Amino acid sequence: MAHKKLLEALDRTLRDLRGKPELLFGGALILLSGDFRQTLPVIPRSTPADELNACLKSSGLWQHVHKLSLKTNIRVQLQNEASADLFAKQLLDMGNGKMAIDQLTQCITLPDDFCRITATSDELIAKVFPNLPQNYRNLQWLCARAILEANNNDVNAINFRIQNKIPGDLTPYKSIHYSIIHQKEH
Repeated sequence: MAHKKLLEALDRTLRDLRGKPELLFGGALILLSGDFRQTLPVIPRSTPADELNACLKSSGLWQHVHKLSLKTNIRVQLQNEASADLFAKQLLDMGNGKMAIDQLTQCITLPDDFCRITATSDELIAKVFPNLPQNYRNLQWLCARAILEANNNDVNAINFRIQNKIPGDLTPYKSIHYSIIHQKEH
């Protein structure tokens, strides 16, 4: 999530540019989307209080936000799968704090059908990308699949394994992750 100061600056700028200082954002409609429970601003070397203070909810603008909630999960509806619907409901229950809490550990207990455990990363790849050698050119098929990892080293390892399952030669492409600015001396 963006720092609240960013939206407050946008408000002031739009009021000035649109010549309507009495209206929020100069009268422009601003659409914000996302799950505000999951999008705290990232502030390096900060305390939790600093992060909460940086949230839009702690801004004076928040009182003017009209919150709308989606009623239908379109992705689940389009898939028309009972397992996708169940998983979506379980995630929503978790996000809304409706999962049972173990009194001893103070942790939630996930239902047995919440996820499938795989023994190896190759088994995981086979489950997420079945028949990869036949399907790897199908963009829609690829876009419907993802494996999430916690750190870049694990991502690179999984990517390497998946790439080795694709037939043919791999072509490396190089990129530059920084720019060099040449300044003229005066």
